[in-house]
Amino acid sequence: MAATALLLGVDGGGTGCRARLTDVEGHLLGEGSAGPANIRFGIKESFAAVLHATEQCLEQAGVALQDANIVACLALAGASEPTHLAAARTYNLPFAHTLLTTDAHAACVGAHGGKNGGIIVVGTGSVGWGIVGSEEYRVGGWGFPVSDEGSGAWIGCEIARRTLRCCDGRSAWTGLTKKILERFDGDPHAIVRWMGQAHPRDFATLAPLVIEYSARGDSTARELMTEAAAHVGEMAERLAALGVPQLALSGGLAGSIEPWLAPRTRSLLVAPEGDALTGALWLARVEAQRLARCEPLARRR
Repeated sequence: MAATALLLGVDGGGTGCRARLTDVEGHLLGEGSAGPANIRFGIKESFAAVLHATEQCLEQAGVALQDANIVACLALAGASEPTHLAAARTYNLPFAHTLLTTDAHAACVGAHGGKNGGIIVVGTGSVGWGIVGSEEYRVGGWGFPVSDEGSGAWIGCEIARRTLRCCDGRSAWTGLTKKILERFDGDPHAIVRWMGQAHPRDFATLAPLVIEYSARGDSTARELMTEAAAHVGEMAERLAALGVPQLALSGGLAGSIEPWLAPRTRSLLVAPEGDALTGALWLARVEAQRLARCEPLARRR
């Protein structure tokens, strides 16, 4: 199988998913992107996004899906929850072989080239993941709003909460909180209505404003970025205590959070070798090689 297979890696998160198709030697054949692929918020919708991104890859490669022998690794947010993962594994996907894992696991593999190490992903959500030999460790990432501290969704929720405190007169207004209220036409009730139906990716849309205003010296923004960085630091310390030898930071907010990290946390970090998409393709390649070793045995039986 490894000699003829195509490898598909997919990194699916709360904001969007990316796909990359290669041959077994790693030559790029196509890339694609689509909407959110967090199976906690809809398996059908997540796989629709995965397939849409895959179709883009195949179109660029000039390959029809029905003619392709694809070994896919789908690294999806929400796949760390056993019930959601089990349900996802029953979904009928059009690939020759599919490996399902979490986006954090793939990010960890990609960051360290399959070697021991850890990752802290800070994007729409947040999670820490570590690999030491045959052991894997997970810190946080239980899902917003009960977890995912320091993430874009967490930052967005916190600034909405603090804006409402300003409306109460319990906190002093700053440029940032005034700007947030302006986004809701000056109506605090509009914030409440929005929060009642917002998804994590919706909360995360407020995070860029916090980052922007922190650079301007806004006290509320700087306080939030400091708290977000402290949550990331806690995850880093826990992974280090578990014996994870080196850590990398990844995700859409990694670059914005890193300057706010404590010196101790920053001392634990190394530059990632790759990202979750790199890791997904690495896992797909390993799976294709395993299947190739098994096929001759199956034929002899």
